[in-house]
Amino acid sequence: FSSPFTRAIPVEYIVVGLYYCKNWALECDGRLTFYPGNQTVDLPFINFMKRYGTVFLNAYTNSPICCPSRAAMWSGLFTHLTESWNNFKGLDPGYVTWMDLMEKHGYHTQKYGKLDYTSGHHSVSNRVEAWTRDVDFLLRQEGRPMVNLTGDRKHVRVMEADWRNTDKAVNWIKNEAINLTQPFVLYLGLNLPHPYPSPYAGENFGSSTFLTSPYWLEKVTYEAIKIPKWSSLSEMHPVDYYSSYTKNCTGEFTKQEVRNIRAFYYAMCAETDAMLGEVISALRDTGLLEKTIVIFTADHGELAMEHRQFYKMSMYEGSSHVPLLVMGPGIKSQQQIPNVVSLVDIYPTMLDIARIPVPQNLSGYSLIPLLHGKAENVVSPKGHRPSWVLSEFHGCNVNSSVYMLRTGKWKYITYSDGYSVLPQLFDLTADPDELTNIAVKFPAVVHSLDKILRSIVNYPKVSSSVQDYNKRQFISWKQSLGQNYSNVIANLRWHQDWLKEPKKYENAIDKWLCQSK
Repeated sequence: FSSPFTRAIPVEYIVVGLYYCKNWALECDGRLTFYPGNQTVDLPFINFMKRYGTVFLNAYTNSPICCPSRAAMWSGLFTHLTESWNNFKGLDPGYVTWMDLMEKHGYHTQKYGKLDYTSGHHSVSNRVEAWTRDVDFLLRQEGRPMVNLTGDRKHVRVMEADWRNTDKAVNWIKNEAINLTQPFVLYLGLNLPHPYPSPYAGENFGSSTFLTSPYWLEKVTYEAIKIPKWSSLSEMHPVDYYSSYTKNCTGEFTKQEVRNIRAFYYAMCAETDAMLGEVISALRDTGLLEKTIVIFTADHGELAMEHRQFYKMSMYEGSSHVPLLVMGPGIKSQQQIPNVVSLVDIYPTMLDIARIPVPQNLSGYSLIPLLHGKAENVVSPKGHRPSWVLSEFHGCNVNSSVYMLRTGKWKYITYSDGYSVLPQLFDLTADPDELTNIAVKFPAVVHSLDKILRSIVNYPKVSSSVQDYNKRQFISWKQSLGQNYSNVIANLRWHQDWLKEPKKYENAIDKWLCQSK
């Protein structure tokens, strides 16, 4: 492609269409969009967006799991405000999103693919695992991560459901968007590069299979794949150990196994990039690209065996750092923005683009000043953009509420009530792989960052509220099952461990239910 933005667009037509591109590529590690992560796999259309647009180098999810992250993006509010505590608990169905407001103000809106920001979805296992995270037991909740090579070197469309939704978006651009007289906003949500289901893993399956074809695997540079360093099991942070165990990652893995898991994940990212390319090509072929803003991001990343884990549900970079690229008229090209930003910034940004008044109660700040290359001290009606971002997690595979504050070179992670679980502090400049917790070494920094965090959220109170919610939800679910309770709970994703000692685990739950706070 040559530059799509060769002629000046009058400012009132900056957004004839706004395409929120694969908002979400689900589970996409943001570090793949810049050096050195971008050396591992060929992503031509992400590189195209970087060449003709802007990449954010430090974009973060507000909660590293599907539904809570999306709830934050669609609402512009932090997770403790949406109370989207797990994959079952999202926004109310009638919640007014930024897309609803854009439609109200004259935009034609169109959505394809995965949305996943309202309550009531995901498997029974997923929600029960989240509700019982405080129970005194340790059960494997996922299948062991594995790879699966399918098809041959001509097999391009591996994730067929995502390709079907991409085709729908492309056809809509070519047949509908081209004829619109009003501005449009198009959203395409993908499942890739999320791991695929592993049928042997029980109820509704786990999703621990990294699946691709030789066509995509050839896009990966095996020599550039970094094998992550692991702490010994005895040296792991206690919450990390719980996560690693429940994700079935505490067993032995050879270096080749780890390298393959990472390679297959990168290949799945390459397939995702090709879907982005289909949409960019459709916009170019219809003449819409030069007057359309394109945004590419994800709900969270993928650890891909970093810190002896796969999946997300962690504040480590592989899980919490997301891609965020923006391209279009008025957007500076070849710009790299180092400021920390997060997904709650999408809501005010979309309204700002559309010149819709931005509500003042939002957690996020518009990205437009940064995208236009304006100085950091530009003050919005809401005030200065803060120098920190917040992420929090309250769901499954983690036995505590977790809060992360990222500011400057520091990443501060604290748990539960702030004192019952050891906090973590990482210097991402000196230790980008987050291997050395220096919280004890720098108590003054910990105190300062914890003070900032508490000014944003009363996290001990939130953690307590989540514990109450979990117990209430579990009791209600248990009562709804009646005499089927023992059979149902035994055959969730943890069935391989549970069925060895079912009475032991039921008793542990009964003990938890009897505990007063």
